[in-house]
Amino acid sequence: MSSRKPMTMQQRRARTGYLFILPFIIGFILFMIKPMLQSLLMSFNNVKLIPGQGFELTWMGTDNYHNALAVDPYFNQYLVDEISRMAINTIATLVLSFVIAVILNQEFKGRTLARAIFFLPVILSSGVLPGIESQNEFYNMMAGVAESVEGAAGINLSAQLQDLLQVSGVGSGVFDVVFQMIDAIYDIVMASGIQIIVFLTGLQAISPSLYEAADVEGCSAWEAFWKITFPMVSPLLLVNCIYTIVDFFMKNDNRVMERISTVMYSDFNFGVSSAMSWIYFGVALGFILVSSFIITKAVKSAQ
Repeated sequence: MSSRKPMTMQQRRARTGYLFILPFIIGFILFMIKPMLQSLLMSFNNVKLIPGQGFELTWMGTDNYHNALAVDPYFNQYLVDEISRMAINTIATLVLSFVIAVILNQEFKGRTLARAIFFLPVILSSGVLPGIESQNEFYNMMAGVAESVEGAAGINLSAQLQDLLQVSGVGSGVFDVVFQMIDAIYDIVMASGIQIIVFLTGLQAISPSLYEAADVEGCSAWEAFWKITFPMVSPLLLVNCIYTIVDFFMKNDNRVMERISTVMYSDFNFGVSSAMSWIYFGVALGFILVSSFIITKAVKSAQ
């Protein structure tokens, strides 16, 4: 008789998950490992292009990293600005997507249409559409007209409201963050589609019997939300947080990536651009690890 133990439910789910990501793992090993190692090697060398023969590497140690962090006039500034913007937009995206998912999980007429509408930003922000938007002459003309009208009128609604709140004695630091979210609402909505679907999937997996038992016990809707809904969905916060951070760091309008591309393709300094890329990758990885640690602790306490 075989002494092999049957697989547990968790083991079967883990195996299924690995099977789903196996194509990506194979593709990463075949197509990504070599370029990554080559980029890492370039970051420690001076790269000289030789026509018809490829390139020549001259060892420089950490000079490229020093040039990226201490010599380049823009990289540090862009990196700090994008990190600040990423932190604010990530929090806003998670909150907005969770609220919308809760609303879309309710029973109302036109729910399917509403879900499709909220998923449209995923389509509109993918592929060639962002490029079409940025190169659209009518879109650029209307944006220019809006800026000209705002400048001619001398009125910036968010700035005026912020000044009014500051005069009234409200702390400026908090409202700086709030108004940055307001100014970036378009980007936040455009980046929320996948997160809404993930949260919505988690909400639909909650058994209705839990809410029925809570109703019998006399729990209000607010208490049921914090005692049932949020703890059951909270593990998905980690998934959405990691996705949001990675998505933000890879955006087309990211000035750090634009600076890396400029150094590489305009200045032809492949060594410094490789060092910038690895610094940027390290910052992104650091934020993912810190966020994972904080959210994991928060999820455990919520459960």
